[in-house]
Amino acid sequence: MKNSPTPRPVVAAAILDNLHEPTELLCAARAYPASLRGLFELPGGKVEPGESPRQALAREISEELGTCLEFGSEVRSTTGPWEILEGRTMQVWLAQVAPGAPAPHLSKSHLELVWQPLDQVEDLPWLPTNQPIVTELKHLSFRQTHS
Repeated sequence: MKNSPTPRPVVAAAILDNLHEPTELLCAARAYPASLRGLFELPGGKVEPGESPRQALAREISEELGTCLEFGSEVRSTTGPWEILEGRTMQVWLAQVAPGAPAPHLSKSHLELVWQPLDQVEDLPWLPTNQPIVTELKHLSFRQTHS
């Protein structure tokens, strides 16, 4: 009997306007697949073999948004890993655009990028798998986000 391979882990960034005193979150509307088109997500992607999760996240953000990030703390679920599709789990880090790095810009992965006020992040149509993460972000104490 053949064992199915473990799905590659997924990483994402909760990109804030400022790690120390955040007021806005960068929200990205998916371009594809058609079933998810227009739904918002936290940008990121899959970890490739040989990469650490944070290396993968830096690569994905560079590819998708054309920028570099400064990372803060990891956002963890109180009930275990963030579960997403197809048996995958996702790690999420707080982040801000690194000083001197270009502003995030659209690529083929997203239809639009929106800097949404933190108290209004739940007003956007999120991917169902990202909704609990967004809810957690809204309620975080941001006074100690930088690690």
